Amino acid sequence: MANTEQVKLLGFWASPFVRRLEWALKLKGVDYEYIEEDIFNKSSLLMELNPVHKKVPVLLQGRKVIAESFVILEFIDETWKQFPLMPQDPYERAMARFWSKFVEEKILDGAWIAMCSLGEEKEKAIKLTIEAMEKIEGELKGKQFFGGENIGYLDIAMGWMSYWLPVWEEVGSMKIVNPLQFPATTSWMNKFLDHPVIKENLPPRDKMIIYFQSRSIELASRT
Repeated sequence: MANTEQVKLLGFWASPFVRRLEWALKLKGVDYEYIEEDIFNKSSLLMELNPVHKKVPVLLQGRKVIAESFVILEFIDETWKQFPLMPQDPYERAMARFWSKFVEEKILDGAWIAMCSLGEEKEKAIKLTIEAMEKIEGELKGKQFFGGENIGYLDIAMGWMSYWLPVWEEVGSMKIVNPLQFPATTSWMNKFLDHPVIKENLPPRDKMIIYFQSRSIELASRT
């Protein structure tokens, strides 16, 4: 059986792109070996397995090699059928892909730029990210999770917002998710973090603060 082949995940401890895959594997009860990569001194294994992008995450299942976080997430969901993440309805699946891409491009990228910049560039990035958050707030109203009563694909795809975003807000001395402005999003973030699988699989917050402070200073100095 294909799904009995050995599974390995190459990752980096502070990467939200890697962590979402760990959440998916653990929700499905898949045994896997985690291999930590030094993204600043990339191993020959990583370069061999992902010669196109030379980035984590990379998933191995037997001799199969899959790169790119969203691609891997769908592969995991289609390979291990227990605890299905993607909706069954084709339209709902399309919408899940749309919103996951939207959040990656508008909120993750926007919040990262805001954290690593100063002055007008920072204010513009914060404004655009908040505007994007308003769209997500509308999608979440009246729901426990994006997937309904249980965590689904979109919750896993956007789950980084519940933990990484507050860290980036602290590091960047900014506020993007105001609980008064975004009550549904705030409620979802708290519910997501309270799920046992998620709660037990988060990087240490104090270590995250130190790491992202260092990264933001380094990147700001280049501009």
